[in-house]
Parts: sequence; C-alpha cells; structure tokens
Amino acid sequence: MPVVLAHKWTFASALALALAGLVINVQVPNLLRGAIDNAIVTHRAQLATYLWWIGGLALATMVTGYLGRTLLFRTAYEIEYDLRNIIYQHLTRLSFPFYDRVQTGQLISRANSDIRSVQMYLAFAPFGLIQCAIGVVAFGYMLAINVPLAVVAMIPMPLVLLTARRTQRSLFPVSWLIQARLAEVATVVDENVNGVRVVKSFAAESRQLSALERAATRLRWAYVKDTDLRARWTPAVQNLPRAGLAIVLLLGGYLAINGQLGIGAIVAFSSYLMMMQAPFQMIGMLLMLGQRAAASAERLYEVLDEQPEIVDAPDAVPLAVSSGDVEFRSVRFGYADGEDVLTDFSLRLHGGETVALVGRTGSGKSTAARLLPRFYDVRGGSVHIDGDDVRSVTLESLRDAVGIVLDEPFLFSVSIRDNIAYGRPDADITDIERAARLAGAHEFVLHLPNGYDTVVGERGYTLSGGQRQRIAIARALLVNPPVLVLDDATSAIDVRTEQEIHAGLRTLLRNRTTLIIAHRLSTISLADRVVVLDEGRIVAEGTHGELLATSPLYTEILAKAEEPPQDGTPEGQRPVAGSSR
Repeated sequence: MPVVLAHKWTFASALALALAGLVINVQVPNLLRGAIDNAIVTHRAQLATYLWWIGGLALATMVTGYLGRTLLFRTAYEIEYDLRNIIYQHLTRLSFPFYDRVQTGQLISRANSDIRSVQMYLAFAPFGLIQCAIGVVAFGYMLAINVPLAVVAMIPMPLVLLTARRTQRSLFPVSWLIQARLAEVATVVDENVNGVRVVKSFAAESRQLSALERAATRLRWAYVKDTDLRARWTPAVQNLPRAGLAIVLLLGGYLAINGQLGIGAIVAFSSYLMMMQAPFQMIGMLLMLGQRAAASAERLYEVLDEQPEIVDAPDAVPLAVSSGDVEFRSVRFGYADGEDVLTDFSLRLHGGETVALVGRTGSGKSTAARLLPRFYDVRGGSVHIDGDDVRSVTLESLRDAVGIVLDEPFLFSVSIRDNIAYGRPDADITDIERAARLAGAHEFVLHLPNGYDTVVGERGYTLSGGQRQRIAIARALLVNPPVLVLDDATSAIDVRTEQEIHAGLRTLLRNRTTLIIAHRLSTISLADRVVVLDEGRIVAEGTHGELLATSPLYTEILAKAEEPPQDGTPEGQRPVAGSSR
C-alpha cells in the first residue's frame, strides 16, 4: 500500500480517465436504442443526430482511453522501479549469514520475475475493478429498460462467481510452484555462468545441461499444469454470461413480438449484457494475475521479513581510531549452527604493529579476520579497537577504519581506475596511481590497451589471479585505513612481484595496525610478530626465529607452504595451503 500511495495522484488520474471512458461508452447503447426506436422505426427524429452523438462519444472514449492507459503504464513501471529499489536496499542491509545460506539465483528470481508479477497486479487490478463497476452501471440501465428481463439475464452470474472462486483455489499452489521453479532455473543458469571456467575445465557441460534440463522440465510441468487449470475454468468464467444473452434473446424476442418491448430496447439490452461480459472476462485474467502475484508477494516477503543480524546498537557511536590497538578477548565463534571455529581465541595487536597469523587449513585464520570488521558477531567474548567493542560502534565507521583484502578478490565490470577508487570515488588519478605502485600494479596496468581506463571482464577474469590481487590491494591502500587485514592477499602472486609489493608495503605498514593471514615465509617476513593458530586456539607466538626453534607445528606449516609443487607449477601460482576459514 505505501508503494501504491506514493503514486496516488498519477494512479488516481489514470483510473479516473479509465472510468470516464467507460462511463462514456455506457451511453452508446442507450443512443443506439433511441436511434432505432425514434429514427428508424417511428421516424420521430433525425438519424444523423444520433450518429453525430455516437461519433463524438467514440472520439471522447479514444482520448480518455489513450490518456488513461499512458498514465496507468507509467504508474506500473514506477511501482516496479520502487519495488526493485526496496528489495535491493534491503539486500544491502542483510548480513553475511543470510548470504551464506541463500542461493544467488533465488534472489535474482525474486528481484525480477516476482517483482514483475506483483507490479502487474498492483497496476491492473484496480483497472479491472473499474470494469466491474461499469458492469454495475450497465445493470442499472438494464433495470431501467425492463426489470424482469434484467433479473432473468443475471441468472448465470452466481455460477460465474462460484467458478471464479474454484479457479482461485486451484491456481494459487501452482502459481507458487511456478515462481519457485523459475528460481531453480535461475540458480542453475547463474551458477553455470559464474562457474563457467570450472565447468569447462572438467568438461562437465553435458552434466550441467542435464541439470538445467531437469530444472526446466519441472518448470514446464508447472506451467502446463497452470495452463490446464486455466483452460478448464477460464472459458466457463468468460462464457457463462453468454447464457444470459440467450435468455435475453428468447424472453426479449417474445416481449417484442407481443408489442411489450421495442426492438431498440432489445438491441440496447444485448449491448449492455455484452458490456457485462468484459468484467467477467477481466475476472479470469485478474484471478490468474492475482494468484501469481500472491505467490510472488509471499516469496518477496520471505526476503523482506529477513532481519539483518549485524546492526548498529541503539546507542552506537562513531569509531574514532587513535592508536589502532586491536584486541580479541576470549573469542568464541562458529558459522550458523555448526561447531565453534574459534574457541577462547585471545590476541592483541598493538597500535602500528604487524602480526602474521598462520595455521593449518581450517584452523580459523580467516574467520578471525572476518570478525574484526564485524562481518559476523562473536558467540562469546569480544573484539575491541582502541578499547571500544566493535558492537558498540557504528558499522559504517568501523568498516571505514578496517580495510580488508581477501584471498579471492572481487572486481567489478568497470575500469581499473574505478575498481581501485571504489572506496574513494572522488580520488584523483595521482592518488590512484600511487596506490597502484605500492601494490605493484602500476606497470602491468600501463601495458593494458587503455591503461587505467581499461574495463575488466566480469569479476575481473580478464586479468590473472595475481593481477586481480594487486588491484584489490591498491583498492584497500587508497582508502588508507588505520587497521588493515591482508587475508592471504598475495597468494596468487609470484615471488619476485611479491617482493616488490612488500618493498612498498613495509613503509606503508609502519604506522598502521596490520593483521596478515600468511602461509609463505616471504609474507611472514613483513610481520613484527607471528601467531600460530591450531583448532581455533593460539598455540604459539613470537618472532619467526623463536618459533622455528620452539614450535614443531610452525615448522611443519612452513614446510608444507614452501615445498615445491609436484607438477612443475611456478611457486607463485600453485594452490594456497589454506582455506577460507
């Protein structure tokens, strides 16, 4: 209702014009009656007079119909625009746990086909109700001509309403099924497009086509079932009123033969009865649109009713970073309903200190990094920056203060300049180039066809993995956050380039607090202190030399990370000995 009321004046004007056009149209049968009875049968009036009136009313109907439809369609698209913005704005507020469990294709389907179903119903249902209102006006004219004939003509109408109600009950579950299976198809297509490199690398095209075929077959079954139901009930809804027309011709003809009713009255009566068929035909269409819209609305509400788990506290204040001191205090955390990934995790990073966090696959390194910008909330314990619990400060100020570079960087399908300046859209080219130099990206960017104006492919796949990581590092450095997280950010970069990046980072990290998720010794060398994580707990910490002498686990982790690959793959391109957690 708020979405519709936001366009109430345009919407009301469209409906008023539609109503005016239908009211004008209702006058035509009455004029036709007068033309037959007064001009043709009794010659008491000029036929031309009626013709001019009918022509004028036809022109007025055309003008009001044009204006009404123009405003109606404009309103419909404005409603659709608003609904898309509402859904997208809500999706941007939802937290990471929601996206962990929901498929992208499901969200795309809701944001497209479901919104379109709701939009069509919101726009055209009121227009259908106006059609029904004109049916009432037409019935009033029928009563004015002959009450018994009007009553008899309405005998089939209760059957129409009962059939319409039966249709409604039958269509709703199938409409829900159609929208759900549209989402299934969208999910398969989305995953195949985004994962096309994986599909092709395993020559799995035929298997994926089979998966799409199965989803499309289920969708086809739902559509065919929907068509069967509408084919069964819609003709009855639309054609039962014609039984009333047969009654009018039978009874009206009898009355005309006996001189109790004029021929013009029968013609007018038949025209009004035909006008009443339009609302009942509209009922059939509205039932179909309404059931699909109801199913779509429930699917949209499934998203809109989701509440963000990570929100600002009522008394949240902006984070003001001074020294950049970071502390994890007895943190306990696990994803969804799974087991704890971190248990009694306590770590302090002093302002300006660089700490490397190392550990086996699945030990919880990346999880710790995600808790710092509050992508997730801890189950127990707390995370602090300069003594402030991250849950007590605003999310915007927290994420402005904490920059993060992930091991799988995401680039947008825009220019490299815009990708680097994503966190600072107003940055000038000098600052963008400086950040690119520090990240070791400037040289390769200059060799691209259009330099910094080169548009990268979807997700940045026109660049190599190492190039994408360097752009992501430049993007974080341009924002210049006081706290920086590098989550295996150079895993896809060769050793020589990594050393060049480190040369730039050493100066840059000197005055900021940095947490590095690391596997290779070259990356660990950036750190002032190394912390070893195992099964969610810190088991050792110290300098690189101290840990080599005292921690067998640390030695084992380094050995696995630095051992040469068996297939001859260059060191900087081999698989990373770590995981997203």
